[in-house]
Amino acid sequence: MKTIVLGSGVIGVTTAYYLARAGHEVVVVDRQAEPAQETSFANAGEVSPGYSSPWAGPGVPVKAIKWLLMRHGPLVIWPKLDPVMWIWGLKMLRNCTAERYAVNKSRMIPIAEYSRDCLRALRAEIGITYDERSRGTLQLFRKQKQLDSTGDDIAVLKQYGVPYELLDRAGCIGAEPALAAVKEKFVGGLRLPQDETGDCHMFTQALAKEAAKLGVQFKFNTTIERLVADGGKITGVVTSAGLLQADAYVAALGSWSPRLLKPIGISVPVYPVKGYSITVPVTDPDGAPVSTVMDESYKVAITRLGDRIRVGGTAEISGYSNTLDAARRATLDHSLSDMFPRGGDLSKASFWCGLRPMTPDGPPIIGATRYSNLHLNTGHGTLGWTMACGSGRVMADLISGRKPDIDVSELNVSRYDQRFG
Repeated sequence: MKTIVLGSGVIGVTTAYYLARAGHEVVVVDRQAEPAQETSFANAGEVSPGYSSPWAGPGVPVKAIKWLLMRHGPLVIWPKLDPVMWIWGLKMLRNCTAERYAVNKSRMIPIAEYSRDCLRALRAEIGITYDERSRGTLQLFRKQKQLDSTGDDIAVLKQYGVPYELLDRAGCIGAEPALAAVKEKFVGGLRLPQDETGDCHMFTQALAKEAAKLGVQFKFNTTIERLVADGGKITGVVTSAGLLQADAYVAALGSWSPRLLKPIGISVPVYPVKGYSITVPVTDPDGAPVSTVMDESYKVAITRLGDRIRVGGTAEISGYSNTLDAARRATLDHSLSDMFPRGGDLSKASFWCGLRPMTPDGPPIIGATRYSNLHLNTGHGTLGWTMACGSGRVMADLISGRKPDIDVSELNVSRYDQRFG
């Protein structure tokens, strides 16, 4: 079967790879010159099934007000005269209940853990490398109140069988020795030893080469203009290179998916939430993190990627803006210099932002649509890298008519027909 995958970020490329491995003829279309040039380019580097949780949860509205007032707050909102922004925000607020949080998290954990297993299998099968490490994630608490409030998180980890370690100050230093230099700045941490790290951009580019070996054709520098529908099927995609046709189509365009789908009558509540990162060369390996440290106070992830440190964070709701805000960099700089003052050279840091495709409830959108040959693989939010391999594998199974290894029926876009969309 010939399949066109729209988008060459980590979701699109993993989808294309698994489709090709299943024997399909695959074409990937993207406006960029090469894979992983947008949201997959410089994310925080975490593969963290243990932190696969909805942003919408009990207490979040109150916390959001506090975050907005912080100097180095993790949340920034620039209100716009955009009804889509306000509708998405209201839908998110409707999911900020204990009941909805439990449902949404139960939909996220299986695909995240399955994806980690697929990634490990992929490493074993093709020997792909991407500055990967399997050293866990340490959520670091600066205040005793944060440490004392871990009960609910631990209960959820126990519920889903996620291994964890609750650490005192000495335990945190044991996991991340460089923290010994700033031990007075934190009180303890929660460590998830099965989490991994790696460079998503490096992985995506390497996997694209493997996909090409399997026959995948990449059409770069090609703008996707619109889908052509006839009755209950998609008959083509209009691009700057002309009309492209296939038997099946996969929309993997992240935050841009709604704009492609709306003209053919499909509404997906995906909205861009901008994230920022800096990438800093390591100057003292002994003063740098060995894996990922999540600075809980600022919601900033500090990750070791080979001879670099990636620092990622901030949730900025400002539409489709790619403007780099110096104030956001100040937060990232502060977290790194405060926790790992000898680790990297901030004067040589590169500064980046990307648009995370967020759903209001948290889980991604994976599955069929009312058009028999159009499939969605989008809305992964901050967890695209964590969920990529599993999402791609599931999509390939669905298109191939095989039953996936995990049940993804509740990730379908049809869930938004229900009350809490």
